[in-house]
Amino acid sequence: MHVLWQFFRLSSPLYGLVAAGYVIACLPGWRHEWGQRLTRFVFAVPLPAMLFHMMSHRASLPPVDSRILIAYFGSCLIVFLIARATGAWLFKLDGPSQAVFGLGGIYSNIVLTGLAIAKIALGDAAVPMVALLLVFNAFTLWTLVTVSVEWSRHGSFNVAGLAKTAFNVLTNPFILAILGGTACASLGLTLPPTTDALVGAFGKIAAPAALLTLGMGLAAFPLSQEWASSLTVCALKLVVQPLVVWALAIALRLPPLETQAVVLVASMAVGVNVYLMALEFDAIQRTIASSIVLSNLLAAFTTPLLLAALHVRT
Repeated sequence: MHVLWQFFRLSSPLYGLVAAGYVIACLPGWRHEWGQRLTRFVFAVPLPAMLFHMMSHRASLPPVDSRILIAYFGSCLIVFLIARATGAWLFKLDGPSQAVFGLGGIYSNIVLTGLAIAKIALGDAAVPMVALLLVFNAFTLWTLVTVSVEWSRHGSFNVAGLAKTAFNVLTNPFILAILGGTACASLGLTLPPTTDALVGAFGKIAAPAALLTLGMGLAAFPLSQEWASSLTVCALKLVVQPLVVWALAIALRLPPLETQAVVLVASMAVGVNVYLMALEFDAIQRTIASSIVLSNLLAAFTTPLLLAALHVRT
């Protein structure tokens, strides 16, 4: 019950920002294009800044069992493929929509709630593990879905098709930010303190700005028409992925704390970044918008249940 209450308490700022965006979009005289401009700003500045800053400071993370990465991202690949097949079979989605649908089933809300919930539920020892997943989560999953979308749109089994796919992936601002930050960390390069602080400050507004755009999007969408697909995304994210992670953790013989941490991260609600990806590729925006809201509501119950089951099992 304590964990359940903490989840509600930590999630309340998220719902507050979404509600604020919704209210703003419903104000008399509000223009839809203003929300679109905010979205373009989020794409151009805060999110790339956040990703660059995160990756450029990768070396500061403490060492963690690398099998956590195998368990978590192995589950992401498995569930992504299951989700793509489900989207194609049940909802007749095209290639880009299948990719975004799949991302909804694997992209956890680590930044907004994952780290805090891990610290409260599992203790300080779990924080470095979750931080490691957070760092690699952006690069691995954004690259996966970007490659998948670009391949669906332009790919072909020839050199020209591969080159076009690679170009579209590598010129994506998020991928550029991640690769740039990774290169800085690998080469031991650091930004001047003032510049680093400025980039970090821009990165800190990424999450609230994204939540505001989510609320504005919710105001424009008839969510009642997307229940079936939204609940399917929620089932994949909140049930299927945590169970697949748990199975892989057992197979890899992860210690109890590492198993609890990786399953906890997998049980988080659909990340707001998935909505931004849906906007960028103009794919299933209503489904993703409603699945983010629904998954945050449902995770308040499913995450404590998974933690309780893990505690009994370990």
